[in-house]
Amino acid sequence: MIVLGIETSCDETSAALVRDGREVLANTVASSLEFHQKYGGIIPEIASRMQLETISAIAGSALKKAKIKLKDIDLVAVTSGPGLLGSLLVGISFAKSLSLGLARPLLGVNHVYSHFYANFLAGEKIKLPFVSLVVSGGHTSLFYIRDFDKIEVLGETRDDACGEAFDKVAKILGLGYPGGPAIEKIAASGEPKKIRFNCSGTKGALDFSFSGIKTAVLYYVKGRRLSSGEKADISASFQEAVTDTLVKKAVLACKMKKSNRLVIGGGVAANRCLRSKFLAAAAEHNLNCYFPSAQLCMDNAAMVAGLAYQLFRKGCRSELTLTADLN
Repeated sequence: MIVLGIETSCDETSAALVRDGREVLANTVASSLEFHQKYGGIIPEIASRMQLETISAIAGSALKKAKIKLKDIDLVAVTSGPGLLGSLLVGISFAKSLSLGLARPLLGVNHVYSHFYANFLAGEKIKLPFVSLVVSGGHTSLFYIRDFDKIEVLGETRDDACGEAFDKVAKILGLGYPGGPAIEKIAASGEPKKIRFNCSGTKGALDFSFSGIKTAVLYYVKGRRLSSGEKADISASFQEAVTDTLVKKAVLACKMKKSNRLVIGGGVAANRCLRSKFLAAAAEHNLNCYFPSAQLCMDNAAMVAGLAYQLFRKGCRSELTLTADLN
């Protein structure tokens, strides 16, 4: 079964062809990031405009790369949320048009859930159930995945998402946008124990809060003229505190659910410090820890198509009345 996936939840425009939920035939991604960098963040109107202009070409490129014709597609899958409203509507409208024109079924897919599925595209044979941590620019959530259509939310951020905190701290330090790669790069030469930053406590044991540590960094640097070495120490200390929190809560979730499988996804999962800490914790607590490739950590349509295949097999379908779900 060949699934065409469409992903336009944020600034990326992506189309992919995936066979039987595992084999990626093509995964084409275009980003409008360079148009947002001078503003220090995503400008929704710019993102949706670029997606509207490029979606047809991106889908055509994916079809050409996969050597697949439109008539060979069995299912059209699209990210239906959460994300930026205008961006989501571009992808959904395009997918609905294809579904109607080709007389093929349509299926809307949750963007956050698709991030954990990226691991299944890497050839990993992961047994259900498992605990999953999705950590990205817009979301930080812990799930218990009983099946692809049976997902329990264990905990989530109560304010800033992890990636959002990276972006804001990078802006405070004048490191540019996006903040995650910038902080990771400069933190490599810093001392992670130099400054003691902490993430705020939460009422729910498995919830997250990152706004407090961002504010702590802001107050720490206020009135100071920082050297490059000091910026490196602040970045390393911030990164250390955030990754320690993610590891601690994910391990706790595994213990609470008596699961020895931890599946991680999302853009921040590409961070090498985070990966190193999770692998160390997995060895200590006898866990099997899974990561997708760095490329598949980012927003892409292959993970959307892959999850859609699994959901379609379970009887999930969407009507042509499908619209954006921002929750």
